[in-house]
Amino acid sequence: MTERTDRTRLIAAATRRGRGRRPVGPPIERASTLLNDTPGAMRDESLGPVYGIEDLSAARELRDRLCDLEGATDAWLVPSGLAAVTVPLTALLRSGDEVLTTDALYGPSRRFLKRHMGARGVTTAFHDADASTGEVIAALTDRTRLLLIESPSSLTFEMLDVPALADACRARGVLTVMDNTWAAGLAFRPLAHGIDVSVQAVTKYVSGHSDLLMGSIAVADPVVGRPIAETLEDLGWRVSPDDAWLALRGIRTMPLRYQEQARSARIVADWLQARPEVADVLYPALPGTAGHALWARDYSGAASLFGVVMRGGDETAAHAFMSALDLFGLGYSWGGFESLITHETGQLAGRRSPPDLAGQLLRLHIGLEGPHDLLADLEDGLTAWRTALG
Repeated sequence: MTERTDRTRLIAAATRRGRGRRPVGPPIERASTLLNDTPGAMRDESLGPVYGIEDLSAARELRDRLCDLEGATDAWLVPSGLAAVTVPLTALLRSGDEVLTTDALYGPSRRFLKRHMGARGVTTAFHDADASTGEVIAALTDRTRLLLIESPSSLTFEMLDVPALADACRARGVLTVMDNTWAAGLAFRPLAHGIDVSVQAVTKYVSGHSDLLMGSIAVADPVVGRPIAETLEDLGWRVSPDDAWLALRGIRTMPLRYQEQARSARIVADWLQARPEVADVLYPALPGTAGHALWARDYSGAASLFGVVMRGGDETAAHAFMSALDLFGLGYSWGGFESLITHETGQLAGRRSPPDLAGQLLRLHIGLEGPHDLLADLEDGLTAWRTALG
């Protein structure tokens, strides 16, 4: 039998025979107490979970699907995408260790490293967002315990050579954790390229409907996974059965949504790239952009999230642009069915070396609306932009 596609496997798992008459999706089991027939059965883990804090049917099925998707031996669910980053860092790092990561790191992850891990004796070093592979490797020191990777990076979408970095870190005994939310486990599989821990915000594409918060942590090596599992057990973190059920429902259709939204994103990105008001489109899937060669080599698809650098302007003009839009929601997050826009210039000031951009930075997430309807909406935004500039 030929290997089945992701979209087939994610659905076929629900229709597999041999389990009798049942609903397509698992039941939602809301429980703290789980009853037993005998006293001896109460601690018998072979019979299943012994208490509601352990994963019940929907969460167990979702974990299985994420393992399949990520090529993992185990995957865990946590209450947010940020928690998916912070739990491995907490589990794998000790006082005196150093983390190396990009200067373009997701803001809350950066805050956690500085505030929480810093207070516990873990230091953080940053490499330039646009550093070459050799420069990142050269920044590894004897104290570096872990390389935290975002590729593409937050807001400015720089790409890293993940396989090369994974190989270099493994040779030096340095662990690797990659935030892979942009690729969603579909367009890129970190574990297959040598990364130790792959994390993503299930909030985004897996959910697909902007109605839940969740993260996932996946590993290929049980030795790396053991301290992560123990940390989750000690912290008592789990997700609700209702949210697990919603995420499981979302993952069945994720490949189709991801592909269709990427198709629309490319139409919008091409259109914006040709506009005189736009200085640059930060989207690795777009030919001629920074990082495109790495994306073309390693990725089988792209998220529908990218940056737009306007030609000049100020906050007033950026807000005028955004206010004139009707179809783009004004809100954070991404990966849902709806298009969104945010103004991100202010966040760049928190970096050690802010990028020298030609103008205001906007971030667009392209949803499932008709792409040409979105173009008409953006035309209205650009008209308002020009008017604000006078």
